[in-house]
Amino acid sequence: MKRAWLAVLLLGLLPGLALAHPHGWIDIRVRLVVDDEGRLEALHQAWRMDPFYSLVLLEELSRTEGGLEAGLDRLGGEIRGNLAPFDYFTEIRLGEERLGLGDVSEYTVMERGGRVEFVFLLPLESTQPLNGQTLQYKVFDPTYYLEVVHEAEGETPLDDALLVSGGLNCSTQIVPANPDPELVMQAAMLDVTDEAEPGLGRHFAETGVVKCE
Repeated sequence: MKRAWLAVLLLGLLPGLALAHPHGWIDIRVRLVVDDEGRLEALHQAWRMDPFYSLVLLEELSRTEGGLEAGLDRLGGEIRGNLAPFDYFTEIRLGEERLGLGDVSEYTVMERGGRVEFVFLLPLESTQPLNGQTLQYKVFDPTYYLEVVHEAEGETPLDDALLVSGGLNCSTQIVPANPDPELVMQAAMLDVTDEAEPGLGRHFAETGVVKCE
């Protein structure tokens, strides 16, 4: 499996790094975009790279042609292109059905608070009614090279880590991962040169749960 876009960048910039998986993390915020009829259209996602990755990226991009702003613009296209074959690391289920995802055309990359942030709109293949349904999603790097978690203060997710737009009466919950201890040990034994089993990251992923009445 092709490595994640950020992993590729880090490997190129820091060839001497050799640590257990994961090698970095991404803080995410997710907003469900719902139309006037209560149908889910898309997931608006914001990914903030960890401070160390961000520092390395910002320093490298500032030295590229056109400077930092042009470098961030180019990075957005690279991220979008590299994530597309992997459904943007996102799995969504409505009840027992896994939902198909569309193509990302709206995205941007910016620097916020000293960290690199990738913001994008991930549409569904077709809109889905949410009334009386339970929606669950996971966002994860399949190789678990990068840990993906909802933005939090300590152990408590921020209020805007998971939101629902529109006027639906919905409850939200972010369920922590509960991986098998053997998988935790397996991940801890992987260094920067090792390839994780495809799908390892799923076991370490938080689950966003939305129930609408």
